[in-house]
Order: sequence, then C-alpha cells, then structure tokens
Amino acid sequence: MPLPTVLPGAEPAWWLRDADDGERSPALDRHVDTDVAIVGGGYTGLWTALALREREPDLRVTLLEAEFCGFGPSGRNGGFCHGYWSYLPTLRALFGDAAALELCRAGDAIVPGIRAFLAAHGEDAWLRERGLLQVSTTPRQDAAVQAQLDAAHEVGRPGEATAVDRPGISPRFRRGVFFRDGATVHPGRLVRALRRAVLDAGVELHERSPARVRRDGSVTANGYEVRARDVVVATNAWATDWRPLRGRLTVFGSYVVLTEPVPELLEQIGWTGGEGIVDSRMFLHYFRTTEDGRVLMGSGSGPIGHGNRIDRRFTHDAATAGRAERGLRRLLPGLAAARVEAAWGGPIDVAADHVPLIGTVPGTRLHYAAGYSGHGVGPSWLAGRALASLVLRSDDEWTRLPLVDRRAATVPREPFRRVGGGAIRASILACEEAEEGGLRPPLPARLGAALPRLLGLRLGQR
Repeated sequence: MPLPTVLPGAEPAWWLRDADDGERSPALDRHVDTDVAIVGGGYTGLWTALALREREPDLRVTLLEAEFCGFGPSGRNGGFCHGYWSYLPTLRALFGDAAALELCRAGDAIVPGIRAFLAAHGEDAWLRERGLLQVSTTPRQDAAVQAQLDAAHEVGRPGEATAVDRPGISPRFRRGVFFRDGATVHPGRLVRALRRAVLDAGVELHERSPARVRRDGSVTANGYEVRARDVVVATNAWATDWRPLRGRLTVFGSYVVLTEPVPELLEQIGWTGGEGIVDSRMFLHYFRTTEDGRVLMGSGSGPIGHGNRIDRRFTHDAATAGRAERGLRRLLPGLAAARVEAAWGGPIDVAADHVPLIGTVPGTRLHYAAGYSGHGVGPSWLAGRALASLVLRSDDEWTRLPLVDRRAATVPREPFRRVGGGAIRASILACEEAEEGGLRPPLPARLGAALPRLLGLRLGQR
C-alpha cells in the first residue's frame, strides 16, 4: 500500500499551526472551589462555559484542559459545520418522525449561532455558508443518495434534500443530494476564538492540567482538588473508558491530507461554490476547499481503538493518511497536479447508533456530552446549550432535545470490539475499494461487511 506524500504525526494539524497565537493559560497549581468544573477544552467545553456565563454572569466556572484548547479533535477535524438534515434517515429510525424533525429544526440554529458569535467577538473563522453535497461514486452508493431524498419527501420537507443529478466537479460523481444547512469553518480559528471569548467572559482556564473525574463527582488535576457543585465531562474520545459511558462508545481514527493553494485548478474543475462534499461510503471521504484555495480530503477509515486507549494509531497511521490521499487523486482527478503539503489524524468518539449522547449521570451532578461520530463541529454548539441547561436545572428547549438523557445502543465488549470490529472494518473497506474499481467484492468480504446490518450495528462515520 503506497504511503502518503506527507507522513502524519510529525507536526500539529495545519489548522493549529495556522491559527495558534501561542497563548497558554497557567496549569492548575492550587486547590480550587468553584460552582462548575468543566473538563475538556474543545468545542463542547468552551461552548458550555460561554453559555453558562451568558446565562449566569456570577457563576464561577473553571475549565481544565489536559494540553491546550483545541489540541484534540476540535483542532484536527475537517471543518464541516452543519445541523441534522443529512442525518434524517438515521434520526427517523431512532426517534420517529416528530422527534427527528424537532432535532433538525434545533440544528437550524447552529450555523446562525456560530455566525452571531463570530460577529459579536470580531473574529474570522472562515465561516462559509455554501451547503453540503453528498454524492455517490458507485451504483451501490446511489441508494444512499436516494434514501436522503425519500426521507425528506416523506416527512414533508423535500426542500431540505435537493436532488443533483449531474453534480459536476468530478467525473466520478454519479448522483448527488444537496443540503442547504451546510457550512465550513477553519477549526483552529474557531477554537482559538472560543478560547479568547471564554477568558473575556471571566472563566478560570487552566491548560496543561489533565483531570481525573470520579463517580462521586470529585475532580483532581495536577494533584490538586477542584471542588465543584457540578461537573461537566467534555473530553469526547477520551471519555470512552469513563465508567458512566463505558460500553456506549468506541474510538475510530480519521485522517486528512491538505494540498497547497490551487485556486486555478478549482476554477478549471468548477468547484468554486465553496460547498463541502462527502461521498456515500460507510467509511466516508469528506472534502472541502479553504479560503485560500487549498483542498482538504479526509478518510474516516482509520483504526479502531483497543480498550478505548488513545495512542499513536490515531495520529501517526500512515495507511489511513494514504487512503485519504488516494481518495483525493481518484475522486478529484482534475487536481492531479495539486501537491499535498500536510497530513494529520485524530480520534473520533463514535456512538453505536452514530448520534451524540448528552445527559446527567443518574443520582449525581455529573453531566456529559460525547459520541459525535465525526459530526461534532456544529452539534457541539447544541450540546453546550443543553449542558448549560442541565447544570442550571432548567427545563427548556435544550434539555428537551431528543439527544438528552436518551437510551442508547451499546457496543460489543473487548476483545470482541477490537477483533470483531477490525475484521468487519477490513471487509467493508475491501468491498468499497473493489466497487470503486468496478469489481465484484470477494465473497468473504461481502459476508463480513453484511454482519453489522444483521446485528443492528453501525461502523464508520455513516
């Protein structure tokens, strides 16, 4: 298997290198008494801190981050920012039509909410509201596109999924469906803007302060106690082995490659609208352009965590970065001359049903949000509001979201999760790669790929 042009893991994500102002808050060096302790300095923790301070300006909020704000997936993702219309078939199956529509309507507030935040704080995070295009590249993928169109029509909202019969941009694209609620952002700029806003709002922020949260609600960091009435766990992939969420999440790797600026090539292939694009694979490709004319191609086909440990497989896996680069060359042949300048990866916390988990641990004042399944840039805005309402004991539109305190499917226990999941992943990848090459997948791969459907499980990012 060819290696990528640029090996991942050698440098931080390009987003962070481009946006990082170098500012770091002091590590925790004393005991702290506070009203709310938030563990995790990514999008979820930062949005929650801001929502709390906006609603209760006198509330003492302390945020603890193990490295620096944005170090995890919030600074490594592809920058796709949208609501839930592209998840409508899944939501209908999980919640029924009424609750699915309720969540989709709530998601319509995400992009305007982020836009308003950036405007209020004078920040530029490259927010481009140009929609999201899902395409098919094989006959089997056509069914996924049609399912999106059918779902929107059946709930009486056909305008939320518009058929695009000849998507253009690439000769590989067969059919498409366009979602108007899609946008893209510069993840690094957004997370650094949130960090600055949190500090301006009076939140006590400690970076380089890895925290331990116990079932009784006690928190320690750097050997010091953080005594809080409420605790919010917002560590995403790092929460998969936290006892209250154990068995409800697993970890996958996702990797991206980023080209040099190629605005002239984008002009030639007709990709000038700025829309984000995803294909219809189980382990999907996701690709977008940037404000300066670069192209990002991602692959959600990375390794599965073993025992939910976050290790070098999620930052240094050359094989997955290689698949992302091959996806770039295959799906966008008009960009053959574009040089890849950067590659990086990160862990994704995946819920068994691919929908986030937001709630309160029964009998405690411990609150959590996790399981974004590769779709967290936008929904973390919703989660921040829901978590703030849970902390403040509010019965409102946020705590009544179908995502909050819901019953969720579980994932298999180890070693079945790692061994079985790895075998199924390999089967699905073999099938998808064969189909993209116009070949019939071998029988063992077809049998292995069929297991998740037979068992009612979901793998990958779709």
